[in-house]
Amino acid sequence: MRIVLISVGKVRARAMAELVQDYEKRAGRYWSLKVVEVKEESARSRAGEEVRRKEGERLLEAVGAGAGAGTFVVACDERGTMLRSEEFADWLREERDRATRDVAFMIGGAYGLSDAVLARADMRMAFTRWTLPHELARLVLAEQLYRAGTILRGEPYHK
Repeated sequence: MRIVLISVGKVRARAMAELVQDYEKRAGRYWSLKVVEVKEESARSRAGEEVRRKEGERLLEAVGAGAGAGTFVVACDERGTMLRSEEFADWLREERDRATRDVAFMIGGAYGLSDAVLARADMRMAFTRWTLPHELARLVLAEQLYRAGTILRGEPYHK
């Protein structure tokens, strides 16, 4: 199983980018991790729905190109299912043990995920009920992927 993290836009703030890269590197010790960044749509004189739709098209295209057929798609959305870290680790272990498909996590831009992305998703996962900036959501996901790896190996990071 490969984990594909597909996110709208790059992490702009240098300090945040360093944290994201650090946790993605750490997570990569435990999982076959691929990170795909799709272009953020300019919101100048455009409605949020149009921005969401165009970014959604790019996210869906990235699932087809960056992952394989049969990829299990997880939409990161505040209305989704919330899992404790241990539950998330167990879920990832089950997916890994099945080894029949990749798992792609989709993180939307400033306007969230399009209806098309949500319709394509096999699961919606929430990190919190709060709306998070996409850069922070990416950091939280990378950290939880790392934490899940330490949980499954019985390493001391998770307390």
